[in-house]
Amino acid sequence: MSTRNLEYTVNEQVWPLDKPFRIARGVRTEACVIVVTVSDGQYTGRAEAVPAKRYGETVASAVAQLEQIFSNGQRIDRRRVQQLLPAGAARNALDCALWDLEAKVSGKRAWELANIPVADAVETALTISLDTPEKMAAAGKGNAPILKLKLGGDDLDLPRVEAVRQEAPATRLLVDANESWSPSHYRDIVSALHRLGVELIEQPFPADADGVLETLDHPIPVCADESCHVRTDLPRLLNRYEAINVKLDKTGGLTEALLLTEAARESRFRVLIGCMVCTSLGIAPARLLASAADYIDLDGPLLLAGDRHHGLKYQDGKIGLPPRQLWG
Repeated sequence: MSTRNLEYTVNEQVWPLDKPFRIARGVRTEACVIVVTVSDGQYTGRAEAVPAKRYGETVASAVAQLEQIFSNGQRIDRRRVQQLLPAGAARNALDCALWDLEAKVSGKRAWELANIPVADAVETALTISLDTPEKMAAAGKGNAPILKLKLGGDDLDLPRVEAVRQEAPATRLLVDANESWSPSHYRDIVSALHRLGVELIEQPFPADADGVLETLDHPIPVCADESCHVRTDLPRLLNRYEAINVKLDKTGGLTEALLLTEAARESRFRVLIGCMVCTSLGIAPARLLASAADYIDLDGPLLLAGDRHHGLKYQDGKIGLPPRQLWG
């Protein structure tokens, strides 16, 4: 695909949430995203990304990164993007917009261009916001095949999981601490979580203090989120984690996410495909990775008060493929 004479735009969008969403680090009521469009005059590709405060990003900083690239007037393709921008939201938006443009120009779907298999519908975890045990149990009622529970590192963590398990005895459970646990908290509850059937513990400790995982028992596989962004992170994680969470806003787009997933498999990590709180446009590229995953956590649009036109279809805990009108 020719990459000369492309026109670029980047803008901010704010999407209200259906209700406040709380994790150990705080609460949010809206999703602030950036949208990049890339046009060759006939076809237009677009993509979305979510700058994360946790990684020192803001909407303004991501927009500034992209505008600087666009103002240089230089040739941009997906390979060049990996060199021009660091891993993060800005690169994710531009990388995935170029994937979308290439799919439209070629008349192929993005997964055909990437030469990866896809399934028509795959099970995704549904996330329960951090709250009291009673409220989390109420949110867990129903027939969801997989639930991911946000935990907070306090004395209510185990009662939260117990309450949800009572309401959802057959549901698969994952938990996500978002770096909020101490080693003593881990030791105190990990055996009980194992008895309750929890399948995965995501990022129990701060990324800069996760070396303690090498000294602890792992009756439940532990998954790196904040500790894993790109392929070069993997060697450091080998004796600490059994799984990694691949998010395009961390990898800087689908291009690196495909390589990270492949490298993780070669290193025998389990793979969870995750997301930020975003619209279907942000989920669509990540949805392509589902066939290579052990766990899928792509429910971001379900947390919003409304989604984009031609959004992804969620039904009975499963997520469909992105329509052409959306992306790829």
